[in-house]
Amino acid sequence: MNDKKYDIGSIVTMKKGHPCGSNEWEIVRIGADIKIKCINCGRLIMMPRIEFNKKMKKIVK
Repeated sequence: MNDKKYDIGSIVTMKKGHPCGSNEWEIVRIGADIKIKCINCGRLIMMPRIEFNKKMKKIVK
């Protein structure tokens, strides 16, 4: 069902950019919720896995 392969430490691009100007995020925690950290400013955001899968554009690394 879900073919997205990401792990802790993966860099992903989100559909909507962060106000600091970057749209690349590093995955910090994976569970029912996913915690991501902005590559540019270091802001941490936590969101449900389903919402994350909808908002993720692609896996960079």
